Amino acid sequence: MSRRPTATGLSRRLGDGATVPFMGSVPFLSIGLVLLGAFLIIGYLYSGSGDKADFNRLQGNSHRQSKQFCNSYTAGRSCTSEFFQALPYLKKAYGDSMRKILHVGPDTCTVVSKLLKEDDTEAWGVEPYDLDDADAKCNSLIRKGVVRVSDIKFPLPYRSKSFSLVIVSDALDYLSPKYLNKTLPELARVSSDGFIIFSGHPGQRTFKVDELSKFGRPAKLRSATWWIRFFVQSRIEENEVAIKKFELASAKKHYQSACQIFHLKPFI
Repeated sequence: MSRRPTATGLSRRLGDGATVPFMGSVPFLSIGLVLLGAFLIIGYLYSGSGDKADFNRLQGNSHRQSKQFCNSYTAGRSCTSEFFQALPYLKKAYGDSMRKILHVGPDTCTVVSKLLKEDDTEAWGVEPYDLDDADAKCNSLIRKGVVRVSDIKFPLPYRSKSFSLVIVSDALDYLSPKYLNKTLPELARVSSDGFIIFSGHPGQRTFKVDELSKFGRPAKLRSATWWIRFFVQSRIEENEVAIKKFELASAKKHYQSACQIFHLKPFI
């Protein structure tokens, strides 16, 4: 049987003048590896500086956009105020249908007052919540019947197709699916040319912290996918013609809504 060489035997042979293969080149190999590694690190840092700068720039842009977007909502901005921003583009999309409008939602007195100042425009409003702090102008609109205080979980107090266009903002976000199943058909019933929904994005707040005392529950902000699925289940169709016209008009001015806007057809 062969015997394994021991450490003592290996040392003896080395002492007799034998050498281990490559042993003499180890210091030079180590120095070469160190230099190669240094060159690779320097090259990586140099070539990656542009990518790092791009990343930082994109990160900075994203942070600024997020900050600007959050500021618009922490300031108490609502989808009702967003309606005023979208009004010029709605006119382009709907034309003559903007002449007889019903607005449904909080602060409807302000919306109706502004719409009545538009040329050849008739406007009415439904305030879904009690108006404890209404001003004199709003009380005047209520006395004249131009604005009504009415719970939208129940049938709207109007005949079918009473208005060419119905616009609802900041109201449906506070309704459960149970009541949405009743309210959406009503919005479609009283409109002849369609209705428009302004709704907040998920994760965003459109009202101040006192909303619970006024609306009875916090807003349930839903995704566009959720809304579209709900429209399909309710057999409510999107108005593709109005959508294209609105997008074309708003794109020319680089307008981007801070709220979700849905253009829907009336019931035939």
